[in-house]
Order: sequence, then structure tokens, then C-alpha cells
Amino acid sequence: MAHGNGAPFADMPEPLQMLCRALLRDPGGDRVMAQVLAIVPAVGLDAVLVAVELALENAPPSGKVSVEHVVNVLGRLNATPAPQNAATTLQVATAPLANTARYDSLRGQDSTEEACHDA
Repeated sequence: MAHGNGAPFADMPEPLQMLCRALLRDPGGDRVMAQVLAIVPAVGLDAVLVAVELALENAPPSGKVSVEHVVNVLGRLNATPAPQNAATTLQVATAPLANTARYDSLRGQDSTEEACHDA
């Protein structure tokens, strides 16, 4: 894409052109760009454009944006928001009782036997 005929990519939307320029600075950038473009049929061009813009704005200090970064942004954009109030009206009818002997029974020992062995 960087070394061949760039004419087919000249009319790409600006966010994709910006991503392309950023990716093609590094080896393998053309492969990452192809992976990003391959997402478009599945989620739509508008969603990819928004995700690319956000990924570029929030690029790591290295400045390298990966396809995983774009996919992660897409996932967050499409995530179902948590309910505003997740409180519940369920209440415990009987408070739990502390049963320390249960621990000993799980270990296969009776607490009275252990006390005898310690003496």
C-alpha cells in the first residue's frame, strides 16, 4: 500500500488516511491497515471511523496504533451501559452463623481430637 499505487486509497476518509500515514511509518503497518479495513464490512464504516479517531487520539506514548486497539475501542463503543441503579431489594432472611467446627470437618478432623493431640 505504501510502495505501490496509492491512488485507490486517496479518497479514503480522513481518519483512515491519518491512520494509514501513522501505520506506514513502521514495518508491517500495511498489514495492520489491511486488518483495520477488513473490519469495515462487519461493523460499518462509520463505526470504524469513530474508533480510528479515538484510537489515534488515545494512542500510546509510542504512537503506534494496533488493530487490537481499534477493535478494543469498537467494543467499548458498542458495550451495553451498566444500569444506573444496580441496588437490589433482596434481603437475607436468616443471618449466617459462624461455624468454626466446619473448617475442621472439611479438613477431616474433629476439633476435640485436635485439642487432645495438642495436649
